[in-house]
Amino acid sequence: MNRLGRRANETLIEMALSADDDIAILTKFKPSHSEGEECNGPETISTAGSEIPSSSEIDKRHQSKDSIFFRDGVRRIDFVLSYVDDLNKEWEKKLERRKEFESNLQKAGLELETEDKKESEDGKIFFVKIHAPWEVLITYAEVLNIKVPIRENDIPPMVENPLDCVLFPLRLPEKVMHPEPDYFTAPFSKDKQELYLINDESTFFSPSMRNRIVNYILTRCPYGTEEGKKKFGIKRLLNNGTYTAAYPLHDCQYWKKASDPNCDSERYTLYMEWARFLRFYKEQPLDLIRKYYGEKIGIYFAWLGFYTEMLFLAAVVGLICFLYGLFTMDENMSSKEICDPAIGGEIIMCPLCDRDCEYWRLNTTCESSQYSHLFDNVATLFFAIFMGIWVTLFLEFWKRRQARLKYEWDLVDFEEEQQQLQLRPEYEAKCTQKKKNPEMEPYLPLTSQAVRFCISGATVLFWVSLIIASMIAVIVYRLAVYAAFASLMENTQTLQPISGLLTPQLATSVTASCLNFVIIMVLNFFYERIAIWITDMEIPRTHMEYENRLTMKMFLFQFVNYYSSCFYVAFFKGKFVGYPGAYTYMFNRWRNEECDPAGCLIELTTQLTIVMAGKQIWGNIQEAIVPWICNWWGRRKARNNPENLYSRWEQDHDLQTFGALGLFYEYLEMVIQFGFITLFVASFPLAPLLALMNNILEIRVDSWKLTTQFRRPVAAKAHSIGVWQEILNGMAILSVVTNAFIVAFTSDMIPRLVYYYAYSESEDSPMSGYINNSLSVFQISDFRPRNEPKENPENFVICRDYRYPPGHERKYLHTMQFWHILAAKLAFIIIMEHVVFIVKFFVAWMIPDVPADVKAKIKREKYLTQKILHEYELEKLKERLCQGDKRATEKEFIATEGRMELSRAM
Repeated sequence: MNRLGRRANETLIEMALSADDDIAILTKFKPSHSEGEECNGPETISTAGSEIPSSSEIDKRHQSKDSIFFRDGVRRIDFVLSYVDDLNKEWEKKLERRKEFESNLQKAGLELETEDKKESEDGKIFFVKIHAPWEVLITYAEVLNIKVPIRENDIPPMVENPLDCVLFPLRLPEKVMHPEPDYFTAPFSKDKQELYLINDESTFFSPSMRNRIVNYILTRCPYGTEEGKKKFGIKRLLNNGTYTAAYPLHDCQYWKKASDPNCDSERYTLYMEWARFLRFYKEQPLDLIRKYYGEKIGIYFAWLGFYTEMLFLAAVVGLICFLYGLFTMDENMSSKEICDPAIGGEIIMCPLCDRDCEYWRLNTTCESSQYSHLFDNVATLFFAIFMGIWVTLFLEFWKRRQARLKYEWDLVDFEEEQQQLQLRPEYEAKCTQKKKNPEMEPYLPLTSQAVRFCISGATVLFWVSLIIASMIAVIVYRLAVYAAFASLMENTQTLQPISGLLTPQLATSVTASCLNFVIIMVLNFFYERIAIWITDMEIPRTHMEYENRLTMKMFLFQFVNYYSSCFYVAFFKGKFVGYPGAYTYMFNRWRNEECDPAGCLIELTTQLTIVMAGKQIWGNIQEAIVPWICNWWGRRKARNNPENLYSRWEQDHDLQTFGALGLFYEYLEMVIQFGFITLFVASFPLAPLLALMNNILEIRVDSWKLTTQFRRPVAAKAHSIGVWQEILNGMAILSVVTNAFIVAFTSDMIPRLVYYYAYSESEDSPMSGYINNSLSVFQISDFRPRNEPKENPENFVICRDYRYPPGHERKYLHTMQFWHILAAKLAFIIIMEHVVFIVKFFVAWMIPDVPADVKAKIKREKYLTQKILHEYELEKLKERLCQGDKRATEKEFIATEGRMELSRAM
């Protein structure tokens, strides 16, 4: 819990960029070797600053290589670097970089131990093991403002939930859910070490804290000067091939506990209790996830789990709406009239394409009209309104859940992690100019920023235009093959048995959706790399800026890429068709598509299902199967090697890299799914159910791959889901608008309601005659030569529209009923939007972002923590006064006591 009221004013490590600058804090510790001694050779083992026996005094054969300690069995391995000593043209340059880098690491106080390539299983890879001694840990714990325990929390726990007995089968053991006691914490200070609960220096800082500290040093440690610029950071050394990998170690193998009793085997616990699919019904051990992987990964799984829980409610309501449509299919008067041979069988419809298509009878669409009722019914309106409110409930309750996690995970006073707000090493390296703010720091000139943003903007605009062009190409495909499908299905006897179900519209929609999905995947592959490249080119100043810029670029692209085809079907298809005497053409060549006589909603449902389901299936293949195959191929050698030959660092080396953007892609995948189930949910009530089933699998797939298939990520802090929260809020607002338009313009609900209340002529059966009322008559002699079918067996045909018949003074113009329906659609959109928005904002206002009990605990804990710190300061001041310290004055003593009284009053 974030229990400290004061905020440390620590100065962050600033890397000097000029050749004359020192290494700042990184050189604070004295090197343990003489100036002439080389710190890194292919077979050098360094035991800097330690009196541990050298490797020659240790029998390597008696130490398990599955151990996570140095050869002495005492010093923990906090990080591992690996490299291949290949004799290519850059061999000497890489060797010099490694020597300089590892020398500076030792100057920073880190201890290194190198495993010769002869010790590795393949005989090619060197491993440099890194240990951070106590002095380094406490120095950087203070710099990074890491909070540590000062006293065990004595605030009474929350009142037990009365549903705990019912939910008992879903619970995990207490030891798994809460792996460590709850403490009052405070930022670490070297001057107050006796204040903290330091029982054992080797375990005081958790492994995730240790690897975070070491990674901080690695990203800022220099390795030489090239081209007049000082170079630093492990990331650059990985990019130029000096090192092949840099990673912290897992604490054990995931399928069995570590043999060393000093290891907690948390990875094994996570695998057994969290990462197996058979545990899908169990709660997630969020505290253990946070302890092992850090808060940033912990908050992701907390959000994903909460999102999945909330989806359960939406899935149940959506399933009920779907079942309502299923059970009322036989009562749908529109379908009955279409299927009736005396009504739909006697109505001859306009040809579906020019010249080659024949006339057709309305009852041939009998099956498709029945199936469209599954999604186009009164429940559609109810579900659209419900989802608008559900989105608000989800976002508001997540804020409360997030506030509780911030309290439980020591993040209450955490604005943004200093590592997020501080300058990126890449920014410091590329910006050679400096300005005073208030101290000298690197900056990017305004002209350079403008040029980079122009290039970036032009690139983004080009790729978005490319997506739109690909969507237009798919539309052209739809227009081109539609006529072919229509002609084929009319003239092919073998397709007659399924012609009622597989209409030309449906065949075109399915094939176009599949083609669109393939194009989406191809464009994603290229744009992911382009987005990273242009974000790097912009040289964002901080880690926060980098992530936010990349997130917005990727989301903008994915939004257009995934949703453009759905927007076309929902809001454009069938809206600009014209009529037989004056059809509308794209590029003056292809006749615009018409919707099915039952409306375009069933086609939107088809499009949504194919893209959404295809994305989820493809995503699971990429996330689970591909890493598993890669690891299986790379680790075949482990099957024949005992653990004393196949070491812990080699086992982890053969795993996949999670990467700095690993979590970014997980969020992006879920946010795109969130868009599918909110923006277009009125067309497909089963979308939340599909998302729920996918997410139940997604949680276990993500946990399985993170625990078994990937190297351990470097721990990082995060107090929220970041910019994704704003994106979700924006999509929630947009979803109200899109669903209102889908109900109004894509479904057939408003025309039916207008007919029911204004134009129905039968009191016993108000909807009888609706189909005939919604059709218009067209005289064949008015066909243009390019439209006229080759065969004309009738004098009149029928089209789905509201137009005056031949012979009327306003021939083929829209009737007054058309304008009534349009006015009703616009009125419905305005009313629905206002009702849903009013309810949304009222619900958001009613639900506080921070629960009342959490607020009370935060205040109480801040007071208790301040009291502990003030009492400590008062005792130290008394000691100084008793010892005659001239700097300790009576006024200072009075001021300290006064501060304690003020804290009590507050």
